[in-house]
Amino acid sequence: MSDRRLHVADVSKQFGPTRALAGVTLSVAPGEVHAVVGENGAGKSTLMKILSGACEPDSGEIFLDGARYRPKNPLDARRHGVAMVYQELSLAPHLTVAENILLGAEPATLGVVRRAERDGLARQALDQLDRPDIPLDAVARDLPVAVQQVVEIARSLAQSSARVLILDEPTSSLAEDDVRRLFAAIRRLRERGLSVIYISHVLEEVHALADRLTVLRDGATVGTGRVADMPAGDIVRLMAGRQLDELFPRSPHVPGDVIVEFDGVAGLSKPDAASLALRRGEVVGIGGLVGAGRTELLRALFGLDPVRRGTIRVATWTGWATPRRRLDQGVGLVSEDRKGEGLAMGMSIADNVTLSKLAGLGPGPVVSPARQQRAAARWIERLRIRCRDGAQRVSDLSGGNQQKVALARLLHHDADVYLLDEPTRGIDVGSKADIYGLIDGLALAGKAVLLVSSYLPELVGVCDRVSVMHRGRLGPARPARDVTEHSVLMEAIGQA
Repeated sequence: MSDRRLHVADVSKQFGPTRALAGVTLSVAPGEVHAVVGENGAGKSTLMKILSGACEPDSGEIFLDGARYRPKNPLDARRHGVAMVYQELSLAPHLTVAENILLGAEPATLGVVRRAERDGLARQALDQLDRPDIPLDAVARDLPVAVQQVVEIARSLAQSSARVLILDEPTSSLAEDDVRRLFAAIRRLRERGLSVIYISHVLEEVHALADRLTVLRDGATVGTGRVADMPAGDIVRLMAGRQLDELFPRSPHVPGDVIVEFDGVAGLSKPDAASLALRRGEVVGIGGLVGAGRTELLRALFGLDPVRRGTIRVATWTGWATPRRRLDQGVGLVSEDRKGEGLAMGMSIADNVTLSKLAGLGPGPVVSPARQQRAAARWIERLRIRCRDGAQRVSDLSGGNQQKVALARLLHHDADVYLLDEPTRGIDVGSKADIYGLIDGLALAGKAVLLVSSYLPELVGVCDRVSVMHRGRLGPARPARDVTEHSVLMEAIGQA
């Protein structure tokens, strides 16, 4: 075991009738970045909760530097040198950077914090990440998400004799430049002998950063090895249990009449100027950097944000409208923030699917639970949503299945126009393939899709036309065959 910093041996975990882990094995060496990949629901989250002390395994053993390791809680895990940074950041927004980094572990005398010592420890943690530019007195809520991510990692380094750092989808909300800086910081930690477990759905990131990887499927280890020896196709096959030869469907689409047209649209801050004609039977993609104004454009079109100037036409209706009116006009939105505003997380799948259109689910204003469940079951089957039944709470589902529920609501509503904001962010490759197939089917059925995405292969592979937004201004939409990932990126940074 001398060459293993962390070794997981045949670990299993069951929640009631659901078996989350079924004999997982994993080994991480000192100074190694080890990627853990798998579809949503494969068991990654449960395994990481066990490693970080949030729950205990039913069976199996874990060793840390050769000694048996079974943390009682996250604090105990940190004391042993194992820290986890979750995808959903957990900073105290009203506290400063220094206060967050040493929160709960402040050096103190008789209950009085020794602020100079605290600030020195916080600065040391930030220096390990080569971020001396982050001010210790800055309030967390005022920082960009990328900087908050760094502060969260610094807290893990400062509050433990760090030996293993677990990062859960750390780039899901970061722009490309921020991703590069994060990768540089992770490589510096690796050089200092820290072991990093890196959870990601983005295989390009895995190949760029990780030394080795482990693939989980249905709660079990189905493959492990050096990343350099495992092509993306092999990893996908292990993750999905099937060959995904055609990730991006290429059915011939026949554009019809213009159903949405907007000209010179400007919001309160963004967008600054956006014009486009969207036709039935086509998928139009909008690329650009995070913060360019893409999300604000979709929100303005759907009526969530006010329009400062410009015109919007949906079919025969012209002008700004409320979200309720847009739904009545056949326009639906899938938000990039599915947990915050895209889904009612505490409600059931059936409630989420049918909430915007209850007509026909019972006599008069009454909703029949049986009819509601039957309506939801139709979409559960069609979209292959992995769940017990329509009565299950959405919060219990994996990210990919939650996203399918959000799309199912628009399908149940029978929308004509689909405004999709980062619909595949943070979901596994199998769920991505399902959603790409759904988008292709919508276009074939004469629906119109406006797709915002930061994933360049997705824009080029799924869309019929691609437009790029730069600093609030939307460029012309060009046929996808005439654009490349490089040209989209260059236009996004203003170098086209």
